[in-house]
Amino acid sequence: MSESATTAATAAFPTSARVCAVPAPTASARPERMAPADARQLSKTFLLRLRALDEGTDEYQYVRNTLIEMNLSLVRYVARRFTRRGQPVDDILQVGTIGLIKAIDRWRPSRNVEFTTLAVPYIQGEIKRLFRDTTWAVRVPRRLQEMRIEIARAREQLETEGVQEPSAAQLAGRIGADEGEVTEGLVACNGYDSDSLDRPLQAGGPSERTGFISELLGSDDPALALAENVQAQMHVSRLLARLCGSLREKLLAEA
Repeated sequence: MSESATTAATAAFPTSARVCAVPAPTASARPERMAPADARQLSKTFLLRLRALDEGTDEYQYVRNTLIEMNLSLVRYVARRFTRRGQPVDDILQVGTIGLIKAIDRWRPSRNVEFTTLAVPYIQGEIKRLFRDTTWAVRVPRRLQEMRIEIARAREQLETEGVQEPSAAQLAGRIGADEGEVTEGLVACNGYDSDSLDRPLQAGGPSERTGFISELLGSDDPALALAENVQAQMHVSRLLARLCGSLREKLLAEA
């Protein structure tokens, strides 16, 4: 074990019961600056110590926080593959740290599992949940979100084999799903992202149509209001005719 790891371990397990009496580690021994190899080596010792402490005590919180700080490099390592998907890096690291904390709280020595083996799926799961909950422009069921991934993978495989614009039936055959489910998944794919109404239609030559998406949207027909007014006047005319007829009948009856 390196000198920095030994210093951190000594600071984490004070002989006094009062953690506040423990001197702070030196800069080189700070958990967040610890080398990944030292962090992995020391994490098991800290985890065993954490399981032996009573939850809620000062020492328990100190050891738990030190474990989190030591393994932030693991969060950064896992988050690296998600940093180019349109989400702020700070948000990805934040939810990844939540996964790390869950792994620390749920690790048990009786399972005989390395901490990194447990922590990586937790970290990935929280990051993927972030993308699942925030990247879809329209919220769709999780089943259809997963279907979109399978459809995209099958489409790529078929296009590689020379099938251009594969049909729903071809996609269904490739992923082993019902054609109706694939059709539903293709419709749901439209809700994955959205475009600004100010996005240009084309950036090509003068012969190609240019403008903005907003120009494709329908507008109010000026004659629509006139048609509504005509219908309303006809309805009023029928009501007046009915009322005048009723009054005429009553007047004739009294006479």
